[in-house]
Amino acid sequence: MSAQPHQPTTQRIRHVTPKSVEIHIRRRANPDSPSYWEEFEIPYRNNLNIISCLMEIQKNPVTKEGIPTTPPVWQMNCLEQVCGICTMVINGRARQSCSALVDQLEQPIKLEPMSKFTNIRDLVVDRAPMFDHLRRVHAWIELDGTYDLGPGPRMDQDDVQERYAYSRCMTCGCCLEACPQYEGDHYIGPQAIAQVRLFNMHPTGKMTRDERLEGIMGDDGITNCGNAQNCVKACPMNIPLTKAIYEENRETVIHGLFGWLKS
Repeated sequence: MSAQPHQPTTQRIRHVTPKSVEIHIRRRANPDSPSYWEEFEIPYRNNLNIISCLMEIQKNPVTKEGIPTTPPVWQMNCLEQVCGICTMVINGRARQSCSALVDQLEQPIKLEPMSKFTNIRDLVVDRAPMFDHLRRVHAWIELDGTYDLGPGPRMDQDDVQERYAYSRCMTCGCCLEACPQYEGDHYIGPQAIAQVRLFNMHPTGKMTRDERLEGIMGDDGITNCGNAQNCVKACPMNIPLTKAIYEENRETVIHGLFGWLKS
C-alpha cells in the first residue's frame, strides 16, 4: 500500500472578545488641586477609540465601584488626527485619543494629561507656550496684500517635499512630552525649530530669515537640544525633526559668526 500524503490540520486561533473596557483616568478639579485616579468600566464595542470611551463615560459618570462622579473633561475637535488638541498620555505614551483604538491597547487603559504643560482640569492642559514659541520665531510669512506678488517662486522638488513634511505639524505637543530637555522655559522645543526650517526654506520667507534665527538663539534656544532624538520617534506625523534641528543649528552658527557683516 502506498503511503497516504499527510493532510495538515488547520487550527483556528480564537480571539476572545472582551465584554467590557476598563479605563483609569488621572483627574484634577483645577490647577491648584491635587490629582487623583478614578476607574471606569464601559461595555465593549467593535472599533472603539478613546474618544468614544470618554463620551460613554461622560453620558453616565459612575465609577467602576458604582460611585457617581463628575463627567471627565478633555478636548477634541477634528477627530481625524489633524488638529492635535485631543493629545493625552495613553498607557504611558503621548498620542491623539481620536486615533487610539481600544483593540490595540492593553487594559486597563490609563489616561493622563501631558506632563510638560500646566494641567487645567482632568485631561486638559494649557498648550499656550507652544504658540508663544511660534510667535517668537515669526512662524509665518509677511504678506500685506498691497502689491502684486506675481507668480509663486520656483522651488526644487526635494525642498518642496521637505517643506511639506514640516507643514504637517499640528502643534500637538507629543515631541515636547517626549523631550527630556523640555521642562518649563529651558528649551524652545523641536516643533518651533522645525517651523523655522519650514519658513526659512521658502524664497519669500528668507526675507525675515534672520529674525527667526535670532528667535532660537536665546538661552533656551536650539543649543539646549540634548540630541536624545525622542521627538522624531514620538511625532505622529513622522516629521523629520532631527533634520530640522541639524539644519537650523548650522544656520544659527553661520548667522552668529557672519551676521554682523550685514549690519
